[in-house]
Amino acid sequence: MTAVTRHRLFWPVLVLVVLLLGNLIEKPDFFVIRMQDGHLYGSLIDILRFGAPLMLVALGMTLVIATGGIDLSVGSVVSIAGAVACLHISRQSDQNAVSGVLLAVAMALGVALLFGAFNGVMVSRIGIQPIIATLILMVAGRGVAQLIMDGQIITINSAPYKWIGAGWLFTLPAAVLIALTMVAVTALVMRRSALGLLLESVGGNAEASRLVGIRARSLVLLVYAISGLCAGLAGLMISSNVSSADGNNAGLLIELDAILAVVIGGTALTGGRFSIGGTVIGALVIQTLSTTVYTLGVPPETTLIFKAVVVTVVCLLQSPAFRSKVFGRWGPRRTPPASGSPSEPTTNAKVPA
Repeated sequence: MTAVTRHRLFWPVLVLVVLLLGNLIEKPDFFVIRMQDGHLYGSLIDILRFGAPLMLVALGMTLVIATGGIDLSVGSVVSIAGAVACLHISRQSDQNAVSGVLLAVAMALGVALLFGAFNGVMVSRIGIQPIIATLILMVAGRGVAQLIMDGQIITINSAPYKWIGAGWLFTLPAAVLIALTMVAVTALVMRRSALGLLLESVGGNAEASRLVGIRARSLVLLVYAISGLCAGLAGLMISSNVSSADGNNAGLLIELDAILAVVIGGTALTGGRFSIGGTVIGALVIQTLSTTVYTLGVPPETTLIFKAVVVTVVCLLQSPAFRSKVFGRWGPRRTPPASGSPSEPTTNAKVPA
């Protein structure tokens, strides 16, 4: 039992289960999944579907944090990617043409990749602190999205593009399958090759890693580019789900939810250790928390406070020092060894010749 509770994913999973059970008490059919028109519907499916963009953003954020960095610009990249894709599709004579949609997706992902690489260059080559380098794009990115859309909300009517965020495949939402595929590929590459260990090495001590021959700067640039790519894909999901691009509100504050998901999942903010599986659970905790707010009818003005309290409790439960101080005093006390026991050193013990 002790080994189970000491596992890094025990407390996030426990909190996720508690949140789901709390929803079940308030809404008895919360776990019901029904089949309609060949598609699966239900509250659990909705959590996966609406949590897919956050899962993607948190995935990229995990790799960045593993190297000791942070990426605050993912929300702006989300809005830029949606703006680029919707602008291109809106200018097509036939918005349902698959070739035009594929070109729009490629353009949006390419732009997101370039912005991510820009962050990587600022951090790894120029030497700007990650929080400052990404804060620049976080602020300027919303302006870039507004410039792309000429200050207007772009609305489109494209069935192929809407499939990304609201389509279905094999009875499941396409967004969920896309996110899980990205997670599986990333986990496979990180854990079946030396890349994961190299990232943890760079996050643990970048200078020492460079001295032993690891190309730390190139790895840092790579993870920021991947983070931008993941944010761009999330932007496509969000904009396609509502068939529009909104430079002001798309991906707003998603960077904070992504950081919370990464922390809840057990990845160290100081770098040197990361858990992709933990990040997925953390993203599900955040999304389930949002669902719980609506299920319990929490007033909108107290929603952020409610989420902050729950996240604080999760972080405290994950802290071994906090658990030791709070729960340790009620735990079994160790009995001091009796006099003359084998563990007690004896002063008159004879040393063999």
